[in-house]
Amino acid sequence: MNTNKSNPVIEINDLRKSYGENHVLDGFNMKLFEGENLVVMGKSGCGKSVMIKCLIGLEEPDGGTIMVMGKNINDLKHEDLDELRTEIGFLFQGSALYDSMSVRENLEFPLRRHTKKFGFLEDTTPLVMEALENVGLANAIDLMPNELSGGMKRRIALARTLILQPKIILYDEPTTGLDPITSKEIILLMMSIQKKYNTSSIIITHDVDCARVISNRMILLVDGINYKEGTFEELSVSSDEKVRAFFK
Repeated sequence: MNTNKSNPVIEINDLRKSYGENHVLDGFNMKLFEGENLVVMGKSGCGKSVMIKCLIGLEEPDGGTIMVMGKNINDLKHEDLDELRTEIGFLFQGSALYDSMSVRENLEFPLRRHTKKFGFLEDTTPLVMEALENVGLANAIDLMPNELSGGMKRRIALARTLILQPKIILYDEPTTGLDPITSKEIILLMMSIQKKYNTSSIIITHDVDCARVISNRMILLVDGINYKEGTFEELSVSSDEKVRAFFK
């Protein structure tokens, strides 16, 4: 892992987002450095998903700044934000494959939608096969989602994330709903991808084993703020009761 701590690819300062009287994010700060796997943990409803939505421009924050690769996303025009999103891969919690499309068509979809990055491709097969080979499922190219196991769906979703060759990957609960063996396979696959492409990743998870294995650094999101930061080893031996609750 080659982390460049002089070069944050994402920098969030004083992020605030409320829904009525519910202050979900109340001055949240975060930096993601180049080549880093950053785990964000927090209770359900604490604002992790809201933070991610603000980060990719799906939610408008009430205050604060979000810099992604040196650009303030709040200042970007729609077309510029759309172009920036091609550098950010997003692995959804439920895989979010299109049921009516084959594996090939699911992977071709972002290539067809974002023609500016690669131009119009008459033959997408080389990029599709490369992405599938990265997740060990090249033989699944013509299958439909209903023919895939839960673990295979997660791998295909990861291949679709990789096909645009993003510099940043956001993982939303990547091991939720998977058995322990498949969870371990997904974690090892994420580590392999990070090593191969030197991606910078934010991993939202409740899975302590996932955090232990994959994180270079962790942030605990409590009461709308980055309550504690550190390595897994540092946080797991904390005497702070709010911190200890994450590791029970």
